Amino acid sequence: MIVVMKKNAPEQDIDAVTERLKSEGFQVHISRGVEKTIIGVIGEGTEEVIRLASMQSVEQVVPVRRPYKLVSRDFHPDDTVVQVGNAKFGSKQVVVIAGPCAVEGHEQVMQAARVVHDLGLMVLRGGAYKPRTSPYSFQGMGVEGLKILAEARERFGLMVVTEAVDRESLNYVAEWADIIQIGARNMQNFELLKAAGHSNKPVLLKRGLSATIDEWLMAAEYIAANGNPNIILCERGIRTYETKTRNTLDLSAIPVVKQLSHLPIIIDPSHSTGQWSWVAPMARAAVAAGADGLIIEAHPNPTEALSDGPQSLSLPHLSELVESLRPIAEAVGRTL
Repeated sequence: MIVVMKKNAPEQDIDAVTERLKSEGFQVHISRGVEKTIIGVIGEGTEEVIRLASMQSVEQVVPVRRPYKLVSRDFHPDDTVVQVGNAKFGSKQVVVIAGPCAVEGHEQVMQAARVVHDLGLMVLRGGAYKPRTSPYSFQGMGVEGLKILAEARERFGLMVVTEAVDRESLNYVAEWADIIQIGARNMQNFELLKAAGHSNKPVLLKRGLSATIDEWLMAAEYIAANGNPNIILCERGIRTYETKTRNTLDLSAIPVVKQLSHLPIIIDPSHSTGQWSWVAPMARAAVAAGADGLIIEAHPNPTEALSDGPQSLSLPHLSELVESLRPIAEAVGRTL
């Protein structure tokens, strides 16, 4: 349930409500807006919460019907801004993450990082651990890949996002990277989600291959319920009957998620299309539709990439895309 405090309710009255709730065994989450404070309440016993409506500074007590509570906009009406370095996901800034699908070597990452930096972008992507459909495909460089990404961060002043594939790799990713990515195949790996919830690093949570939006938000709830509110949702396309694209990019997820949740949402046009020439049009459409950011695969030499070469932009094509995004961001009242 949520307890809505009256406009400009005194701080002592807010404290009185929260202390009473805690004394009765409820978990309490406070969201302070410009005019009103909303207190999210989790626990058994609705009657105890309903009785709070009689308190002087309480405006109303409202039940939350959705199964996800902490990531619901009912609990937190204002947009959450997840800040990583100077990148602010969920603000007026459209954050563009770019880099190779997989870390393949030192020079490859440094070339990509240099271009990402020169374009004025702030976040570098690169997979040190690669969950692949085939056991014979390149699986990533592991810790050595993380060290290369960390060197690129120090050299170019970039933040780093990379994927954790299990609880062991999560520990290494949390040590070396700035954002922990949980991929589509692990969206409902609940033990991994719990572990990410105990981390102090922001989490980029990709939508599952066939997941509904409610299932995706429930996965985010696992992370939030275990103590980590810094979650960035990533729509990366879902599996449909269409075979021309690798997946079907669900751009309608942007307004739907923004209505249901306060979390920022970014778009992955690389995995959704599977073809580099279709990445730019979908990236531009995503910004126009209100996405808080993009995550784009770019490689110094896509034809020689060990992972997802066909969907990776060349570095010159990345530069062209970024420049084409600036006027679109400006047109919808945002910056790049």
